Amino acid sequence: MSSNLELTAAPSEQATAPENEATASAPSDVESPSPLLAQSAPTARAPEPPSEDDVDDDEDDDDEADALDAGFDDPVLGAAAEVLAAAEAQDAAEAAADEEVEQVPTVLEPEPEPTPYERELHAPHVRSTGEPAEIDPDELDPDALKVVLRLHQHGHQAYLVGGCVRDLLLGRKPKDFDVATSAHPNEVRAIFRNCRLIGRRFRLAHVYFKGGKIIEVSTFRANPTELEAAAPAAQEDEGEGGGDDLLITHDNVFGTAQQDARRRDFTINGLFYDVSEGRVIDYVRGRRDLDERFIRTIGDPEVRMREDPVRILRAVRFAAKLDLDIESRTYAAMEGAVEDLPRCAPARLLEETFRLIRGGVSAPALKLLDALDALKLLLPPVNAYLKQHGKEGEKTFYAFAQALDRRVAAGEPLDDAILLAALLVPISHSGPPAEPQDGGRPSVSQVVEELLAGFVQSARLPRRIAERCRMLLLAQRTLSGERRRKSAAFRRHPLFGEALTVFEMSVEATGEGREQLEAWKAGEVPPPRAESSDGEGGSEPGGQRKRRRRRRRRRSSGEGAASAGSSGSGAGEA
Repeated sequence: MSSNLELTAAPSEQATAPENEATASAPSDVESPSPLLAQSAPTARAPEPPSEDDVDDDEDDDDEADALDAGFDDPVLGAAAEVLAAAEAQDAAEAAADEEVEQVPTVLEPEPEPTPYERELHAPHVRSTGEPAEIDPDELDPDALKVVLRLHQHGHQAYLVGGCVRDLLLGRKPKDFDVATSAHPNEVRAIFRNCRLIGRRFRLAHVYFKGGKIIEVSTFRANPTELEAAAPAAQEDEGEGGGDDLLITHDNVFGTAQQDARRRDFTINGLFYDVSEGRVIDYVRGRRDLDERFIRTIGDPEVRMREDPVRILRAVRFAAKLDLDIESRTYAAMEGAVEDLPRCAPARLLEETFRLIRGGVSAPALKLLDALDALKLLLPPVNAYLKQHGKEGEKTFYAFAQALDRRVAAGEPLDDAILLAALLVPISHSGPPAEPQDGGRPSVSQVVEELLAGFVQSARLPRRIAERCRMLLLAQRTLSGERRRKSAAFRRHPLFGEALTVFEMSVEATGEGREQLEAWKAGEVPPPRAESSDGEGGSEPGGQRKRRRRRRRRRSSGEGAASAGSSGSGAGEA
């Protein structure tokens, strides 16, 4: 795969690199010269060098030079769209290679009409004992009910499981509904025409419905750690069960409903709901912990956290999202397992971190991660910023996080690039910009560049998100008035609206820049900030004004000769 889209690659070296098989079917724009190269090429200028005798200034040239620095003016408006499109194409190619999905037609067959026997299956409002159902069937998703009842019709056990049961018992609306069943994946696929199988470690069935809704169906699984503990001692001699390393590297072992409940992480997530009987099945005493509002591991917390340290992030998310307390032994085990986080797949850690941010609870969740000393492993620049700037830095950073949470809670759709950029704004402002990369590519602060590059290379952050995040951070200097730009060109940039959203959160968090924000929203050009050297290019980190680069106008040969003659005459008189 060509590396001309890597955040740290030199575009001039990669412009003609051949594509490998992984990107052979990608759109043709991926094979075109990198848009980053276009940013370094002053296409709007005349190709010939100016004469040394030229004296006229051209302010448009200053704007073009600044465009190369900020990546947000006329010469690169088209290039920005190209680099994002190329990044999306490369992300799609890598995702197709990484994820094992059953190849089935894009348009799945519609579900057949229910049989007369199936119509008799329903979720009762009243249990056989005469008591009302523990969860009102009207609050259940009708498509999830359809999946469960059809599995019952074919002789399989099937329950609603996990988060949907937990949320309904807490009086919250579930984000989605999952089903666990005794049917194996191929049996589920045979029952539902609108189904496909996904996954490598463990095959899951996705049942599709109108509007893009997916009901995920998993087969009951057993905890591999418990199976290994119960295995004959001979297996230990073979190296399959010995040692103190409890990290789970495989869990594709079918089991029973009770084993499936016990393999889950926390008691509040181990609840099953039998819709046909209207009752909650609790193998792990999760109802007690819900009533007491505790997060507690199923089994020994030390063992469960060492099995999968990502559970630290999940416990933090549930505590922040559901306003629950973490049980003391569980919290102590989380503290002890923090150092094991690097052993987990970076992509899983990044996805769980994004879930914290997407859930509208980034401020309390990040505070809890900081108390656990986990930020140094998950978001090193954030950890360094908080340590370096002390209480004032904490106040600023969490003000940004709270502004972000308010927008998420209000239901505003925010791209992952916006979420990440909003949290990185204070870090990007805390230090000088990084040195421009090869080809004059603009850069934000060095720590942010390194963070984004690391996320792309090791944690599989889509290049599209990383590149959009960079551009959003670069645009903040213009929006705040630190740099002057042509208003029309800046507004035409495809990311102007998203950059303005990040700037709004910045204004809300700091209280600074409100006049500039109102001007941009009113379609006007805000006045430059006083400290930005009259808005003409800003100043160097040392405080000295940055000299403007001037373009000299080429004169005709006649004018040059006249000028030379005049100069010679003056010399003779002297």
